[in-house]
Amino acid sequence: MSSNQQAALHARLDTWVNDHFAEETRFLQEMVRVPTDTPPGNNAPHAERAAALLAEFGLVAETHPVPQAEVRAAGLESVTNLIVRRRFGDGPTIALNAHGDVVPPGEGWQHPPYGGVIEDGKLYGRAAAVSKSDFASFTFALRALEALQIPLAGTVELHFTYDEEFGGELGPGWLLSHGLSKPDYVIAAGFSYQVVTAHNGCLQMEVTVQGRMAHAAIPHTGVDALAGAVTILNALYGENIRYRGISSQVQGITHPYLNVGLISGGTNTNVVPGKVVFKLDRRMIPEENPAQVEATLRQLIEQTAATVPGLQVEIRRMLLAHALTPTPAIEPLAAALQSNASEVFGETIPALGSPLYTDARLYAKAGAAVVLYGAGPRTVLESNAKRADENVVLEDLRRATQVIARAVLDLLT
Repeated sequence: MSSNQQAALHARLDTWVNDHFAEETRFLQEMVRVPTDTPPGNNAPHAERAAALLAEFGLVAETHPVPQAEVRAAGLESVTNLIVRRRFGDGPTIALNAHGDVVPPGEGWQHPPYGGVIEDGKLYGRAAAVSKSDFASFTFALRALEALQIPLAGTVELHFTYDEEFGGELGPGWLLSHGLSKPDYVIAAGFSYQVVTAHNGCLQMEVTVQGRMAHAAIPHTGVDALAGAVTILNALYGENIRYRGISSQVQGITHPYLNVGLISGGTNTNVVPGKVVFKLDRRMIPEENPAQVEATLRQLIEQTAATVPGLQVEIRRMLLAHALTPTPAIEPLAAALQSNASEVFGETIPALGSPLYTDARLYAKAGAAVVLYGAGPRTVLESNAKRADENVVLEDLRRATQVIARAVLDLLT
């Protein structure tokens, strides 16, 4: 196909998206209005609503409910994943994956978190940016491709999954491990209009510090678990300072870091605490070895605990998510997104790494070429993702839909 023919098809895609953008906006509003707070993780109702709306567009969504025993074991209430398959012809399979689950809204909202309110060109709501906007952009990009009514060399699949917040094993991981899809290329949910080709890994651990309770009037008869935990935390935060001297070679990713996000323990003000539990999150740059990172942290915690007489620790791994590492296989996909995004946005769109971790890594593990791209601003911070008044700029949603449709067309021609 000549460059002029390709440009003409791009223009037709752009026009279709423009003509149907009000419909796309209403679709996103409907997606936002069905809560998917995780926890508790009752996400099947959202999948049912999404499937019903897709059916109105003539898109048949396969429903793949995860068995309840697996769901409960993961700490969730319900998970039903969706796959829409559109075969245009012989060729590669391109999956477009977005996740419907999201953290609870929290406090401080000026707009209803499930209202889908539009104000000053922005659509507000929990998951409006990450990643229900991708439900909309992916769905309408596929519809735009269908509207061309031309033969294409390959298949497009929509993967709408519901386990990103808890690691993805019951979302993309479940679909892939059960042989329900084997894509060649994947565009996973993004959070900005940059093309993301790599991201950090993540290790999450729960540390139980066990001492011995005692009356506060005779503290020497106990073993203060909180004092022991403070000793361990000081050692961990000392490591965090050391991490600043370790640099990643991936643009957009700086250095490893550690965060202790939750601490609980003690029984009363006048009791020496006998047990303290804290949970930590260790972000790993693509160059790090996850097994070595975990072993080093475990050793540090255990050796530090051993310096406090009578103190015991128990360490439980909660999550080990490997980094997404750039490979030569992603180059056609990244190039198609970058070139079209640069044309649509009128500026150079970079390919970068991200300090986040996502379930896109599971597609890479299964052998697919994966990048992340979505509707959004330059940074996660600008969208208020996972904060009060999360929003997506509607013009960014429109342009992202055009970019995705164009890029998929390029790969399938």
